[in-house]
Amino acid sequence: MKYIFRQANSEDSAQIWSILEKAIQRRKEEGSEQWQDGYPNPSVIKSDIEDQHGYVLADNDTVIAYCALLVNDEPAYADIKGKWLTNGDFVVYHRVAVSEDYLGKGLAVQLLQCIEDFAREKNIYSVKADTNFDNAGMLRIFEKLGYVYCGEVYFRGGSRKAFEKKLVSED
Repeated sequence: MKYIFRQANSEDSAQIWSILEKAIQRRKEEGSEQWQDGYPNPSVIKSDIEDQHGYVLADNDTVIAYCALLVNDEPAYADIKGKWLTNGDFVVYHRVAVSEDYLGKGLAVQLLQCIEDFAREKNIYSVKADTNFDNAGMLRIFEKLGYVYCGEVYFRGGSRKAFEKKLVSED
């Protein structure tokens, strides 16, 4: 089945927040500390959309996955305890979440592949991301897609595992 990857708009907000609320609860049930501190929240999603950083994977009018995408914009990444693979332009993504109704269908992988395509379309060949040390699902996806562990970055007082994937041009 082919889904559409597109920029989020304000009409998507309620669906996006519903997906994230359930993802926050799933993290809690899995015993993860990730997203258990009031972040993300509806105002973060509103800012993502207003700043044109919010992106969705959609099945017709239904939002089935969400992420925030930024280009060369993650101040915390400048202070990595470790070393990035590259020092040039990069796409960074945050707040990856898949609708509960679509779990187990490989959508997180599909979403990350869309992010890689987004980067290539902008002639950017580095994708960076981070996750909590206890987010086993995301750590598995990074491994499956060939991300390299680069070190630790710090957000809101906590350490996060940082990863990078070097992309190749599809010329």
